[in-house]
Amino acid sequence: TASRVRLCAAPLVEGLVAAAVAAAGGASLTEVEAEAIAALAGKQSHLQPADAGDGAAPDTGEPAVRASFVVANLHGLHARPAARLVGEVRTLDARVQLRNLTTGSPWVPGSSLSRVATLGALEGHEVEVGATGSQAREAVDHILALASRHFDEGGAELTPLVPAPTTGGPYPASPGIGIGPSWRPGAPSESLSAEAAAAPAAGDPTAEWRRVRSSIAAVRRATVQTRARTSREIGEAEAGIFDAHLMLLDDSELLDGVRRRVDDGAPAPAAWSEAMLALAADLEALPDEYQQARAADVRALHDQVLFAMLGRSSEFQPRPGVLVADDLTPAQASALDRNTVTGIVLASGSATGHGAILARSRGIPAVVGAGSDVLSVPDGTTVVVDGDAGTFVVDPDPDTLVAVKARAAEHEERLAQALVEAATPATTTDGVEIHVAANVGSVDDALAAAANGADLAGLVRTEFLFLGRATAPTVDEQEDAYRSVAEALDGRRAVIRTLDVGGDKPLPYVEQPSEANPFLGLRGLRLALARPDLLRDQLTAICRVAAERPISVMFPMVTHVDELHAARRILSEVDPPEGLEVGMMIEVPAAALKAPAFVPHVDFMSIGTNDLTQYALAAERGNDAVSATADPLDPAVLRLIDTVCRSAGETPDRSVRVAVCGDMAADPVAVPLLIGLGVRELSVPPYSVPHIKQTVRGLASSTCRELAAQALSLHSAAAVRAVVDETRGATG
Repeated sequence: TASRVRLCAAPLVEGLVAAAVAAAGGASLTEVEAEAIAALAGKQSHLQPADAGDGAAPDTGEPAVRASFVVANLHGLHARPAARLVGEVRTLDARVQLRNLTTGSPWVPGSSLSRVATLGALEGHEVEVGATGSQAREAVDHILALASRHFDEGGAELTPLVPAPTTGGPYPASPGIGIGPSWRPGAPSESLSAEAAAAPAAGDPTAEWRRVRSSIAAVRRATVQTRARTSREIGEAEAGIFDAHLMLLDDSELLDGVRRRVDDGAPAPAAWSEAMLALAADLEALPDEYQQARAADVRALHDQVLFAMLGRSSEFQPRPGVLVADDLTPAQASALDRNTVTGIVLASGSATGHGAILARSRGIPAVVGAGSDVLSVPDGTTVVVDGDAGTFVVDPDPDTLVAVKARAAEHEERLAQALVEAATPATTTDGVEIHVAANVGSVDDALAAAANGADLAGLVRTEFLFLGRATAPTVDEQEDAYRSVAEALDGRRAVIRTLDVGGDKPLPYVEQPSEANPFLGLRGLRLALARPDLLRDQLTAICRVAAERPISVMFPMVTHVDELHAARRILSEVDPPEGLEVGMMIEVPAAALKAPAFVPHVDFMSIGTNDLTQYALAAERGNDAVSATADPLDPAVLRLIDTVCRSAGETPDRSVRVAVCGDMAADPVAVPLLIGLGVRELSVPPYSVPHIKQTVRGLASSTCRELAAQALSLHSAAAVRAVVDETRGATG
């Protein structure tokens, strides 16, 4: 069909091979197209005459079009603006070169990101553009227009290394205080380089070059996927850094240097390592410290491709201390252990991103949105992370370190006391019991939930069984996984949420349409009903375990009663055990407003406040630019929760409990509001269970109701927080 076909310009052989490899690896249609088009760059470089390297203006027999501009970007032509410039040049039929008039640099090809980066063009430097070819004038005009727009960088400054947050970040992501030496994921470039240099002698140059290209293709696919995820979860501006990575992977100047080394007899790993480290050295030799730091991007790609070339996984092994990284994937975050990793500082990321959610589930203090400067902190530097305040300190002075250690000791003492009492019920001072559950996504999470006194697992995420693989898990695989989680909970109830993918979690083996806004598209139960075979298999596995263990099933992203009926029909076909509890998530404002229509058909409702907030406030949960807007304590969100709780309480003939399983449930400021609105179950990260139970024990439900009623009449989340803080202060 037309939706499965894409026509694009690409070389017949190289483009076909690149596209076929990408498709075989599970890439999407858009990613396959990008692979094919990228193969064109090498052909174009061979069709162009050699670039002048002696400082002469370009000369191909036609008069050159020239102009100059003054760099206005705060950090000069660093990775993102340079990538924007190079991307523009590559779309035009012109041979473009640039030189830094301020420093007197030689001409460099405008189609080569590696060469443009070495211009060392800082803010205020004058750069000359020269072009020849049929679109020479258009090329120069385009570049001048880009320069006048600051190369679409937006003029945003980076967050400095400071012990206190500034507007826009950093942000608290996981509570607690962590202290330790900094470390970054991956083997150091130096050790990889040594391994590359010690690689076996090269074989046939053609085979060695094929090894280079296949490794680059693998890293390119991973980078395309990372860029797409970053754009969805954080924002397009932050995702732009990966454009520079992709352009370096297709940089004809850089690849020609690797090819020459291969043709001269170097094995593929050594050829790649020498070329990349030479470029990194050129960047480090620039006079500007910020541009020197761009060598880190080059070294990162150096490492990624070498990992692929040497047949090793690029996944990191956790090390003692504070992890410093750009961001964390769910798989990386799930591998962390709080007994080893004492804290996390992420340059980008979001407090509601999957990495941050999993960090909270591990009980590791974390700060996100720290800015890219943090990536230049040398390994081994002492870093203090305050996940409550959302601050971090690099290389603190002795007095600061002593004070922070004392605070950390007090924090640990409070946690220890809470843990002692964690197994007992959480009851308010006036006798209302609140179930404190745990959100889990693995057997380790379930064990942690049991160890930390969780009353049940209020949300068992199942999507990680389906992600990161080429085919769907079988019924038997799922049954084994669910049973293992149930056994780890040691008799506690497990609320298993059916497959919740789509949006920011696509499946490579499920054909999904290209969506301009996937968060409003085919996701959650919508996708499951479109692929009933997947849902039927999952419900079959859940029911097998539910016949032996206390299990409930919960459907995500429900909008219409008809969807719930359709899901329950499939459930009825797979022999559900007698008395199986069935619930739904309330994530869509429409579902909250129509809650009375759902109540007769469910045993419980669980409010996913992360999605409910993003939809109610039109503020994407992973977008740093609107993070202040996406506050779940906004009165509009509170009113939706109030509507659900009131609807559940209007059925005297049957009990429909209301839970909250979003991040809001783990916020001590939000807990009294939720109790006051009528929520009777709070599902939180496993390590937050003892703390939230202690919070509940210090509250009176009557006071919570008064506070909630007052909050519903306020105009902003800030006003709500102020009222809660005032009440907490008055009650001690």
